[in-house]
Amino acid sequence: MHIELVIAKLITVGLGLLITYQAYKGYSVHDSQPMLYVAIGFLFISVGSVIEGVLFDLVGLSIFLAGTIQTAIVACGMLVILYSLYGNIDTGTQEKEI
Repeated sequence: MHIELVIAKLITVGLGLLITYQAYKGYSVHDSQPMLYVAIGFLFISVGSVIEGVLFDLVGLSIFLAGTIQTAIVACGMLVILYSLYGNIDTGTQEKEI
């Protein structure tokens, strides 16, 4: 195992989890449902950033299968974040009629 790669992956996961925590705090404080989806999306992306190495080194899956699973997890995270941006989510505010 390359220690530099492990350190880089740990930093990436740490940053992703920090973003997840801040987005969840935004959801809690402001009751903003889109921020909850941002938090969930970044959690998927953070886990996906390291799951390939775990599946390959520790579980023994092929690099192809581990990479496919990693890509699917990251893609799901991106879809959840995309939904937070474009989805029809009730934000708790009423639109003003003109």
